[in-house]
Amino acid sequence: MDHAQIQQILNKQKAFFIKNGPPSYDLRIDRMNRMKDLIMENRYRLVDALNEDFGVRSKNQSMATDVYTIIPGIEYAKKNLKKWMSGSKRKPNFPLGLLGAKAKVSYEPLGTVGMISPWNFPVFLAFSPAAAIFAAGNQIMHKPSEYTEHTSALMKELCDNAFDEEEFATILGGPDVGATFTQQKFDHLLYTGSGAVAKHIMKAAAENLVPVTLELGGKSPVIVSNTADSVTAATRIMFGKTMNAGQICLAPDYVMVHSDKKDELVSAMKTAVANFYPDLKHNDDYTSIINQKHFDRLQNLLADAKAKGAEIDEINPANEDFSQQEAFKIPPTLVMNPTDDMEIMQEEIFGPLLPIKEFTDIDETISYVNAHDKPLGLYYFGSNNTEEEHVLSRTSSGGVTVNDVLGHIQQEDLPFGGVGPSGMGSYHGEEGFKTFSNAKAIYKQIGSRFDKLLSAIRPPYKGDIEKVLKQLT
Repeated sequence: MDHAQIQQILNKQKAFFIKNGPPSYDLRIDRMNRMKDLIMENRYRLVDALNEDFGVRSKNQSMATDVYTIIPGIEYAKKNLKKWMSGSKRKPNFPLGLLGAKAKVSYEPLGTVGMISPWNFPVFLAFSPAAAIFAAGNQIMHKPSEYTEHTSALMKELCDNAFDEEEFATILGGPDVGATFTQQKFDHLLYTGSGAVAKHIMKAAAENLVPVTLELGGKSPVIVSNTADSVTAATRIMFGKTMNAGQICLAPDYVMVHSDKKDELVSAMKTAVANFYPDLKHNDDYTSIINQKHFDRLQNLLADAKAKGAEIDEINPANEDFSQQEAFKIPPTLVMNPTDDMEIMQEEIFGPLLPIKEFTDIDETISYVNAHDKPLGLYYFGSNNTEEEHVLSRTSSGGVTVNDVLGHIQQEDLPFGGVGPSGMGSYHGEEGFKTFSNAKAIYKQIGSRFDKLLSAIRPPYKGDIEKVLKQLT
């Protein structure tokens, strides 16, 4: 699709919005219900498409992460929509409120929201924000990833059947189409993906002063205190790290474990993986890396770390040979004793590789986190509430999960977003509704019978104007 075609769709959506005005409560509910129905009625087709795109992607995982995780967000928005749409009363300045002045904030739709979604959770990361976008009364133009070709084509087919083009339009294509997409005069642009691409997205949006929400990633740390339960921590960390083979923006990127717990944690990690996946190579529950490019990148990270002195500890319960395989699977791999000159400690891993660092004083972990870009997520395992508060208050991240990983993104009443290099803006719940709305300030002045009271601040000025101003303030 070329620039003219994309522009034509955007013009069509804008004209529709101007003609019809903000959608009613009932229409917003209807749009969310149609989205829910298309997901649930076609869930097996979506899961099959995901498996085809990845080569091997756990169908059970896909059903959990790219189908059923979307539904709570839709239902939560539906349940709270009337309250969100009602806006909020505010207090006019004294003494105007006593004389009948009124103030309120009304949340109005922005119009058309452009949405660029990624390949790692292509269904969830399209329809989850779409619930907030629809709740706020907007229309959507969606550019899904070309990496998940079958899933993107299926989403377009389903959305084209369920929605008019003025409501939800899907634009397929590669990087050239993506670049053209970002140049449009949307009323808001949501991008989920890498920080490197986000710089180009933001630059293109800036040309048209289009506000952006960026959901990025980064190196989300795990801190395992000497007060943590090692088996529980290991099980939860490795579940999060092996889900989607670590191809998650919030995946644990590296672990900092107290020296007293290191051996115990590593042993429990190996046990956890063996329990999850007794074998890996032909196990449909263990997901493949998305393509050759990303597979080679991960292998290069391992080679670089090994060449610079790291100990590579592959967790391969059935001792399988991965040198020849139909997919691009990489076993969960621990990288022991990593140093900052290793590439694996300099870029987001986005795969099943997990560096393990040791510490003896909790302030070492705080210093390390603060010396690097603010992460999308931070994870703390421990039972010392004082230490927990110390870590959380002295570090900055988009979100935090305590004694687990990934958990905060699953909470519909919590905002999800990054900070600094891990993103800007947030959605989920009420924050999502507000992100995709214009908070319009509305003030109604006092009636005409009190108009003489305003004469003291109008020309021609008489007497001491400062005296009047002091009384008013």
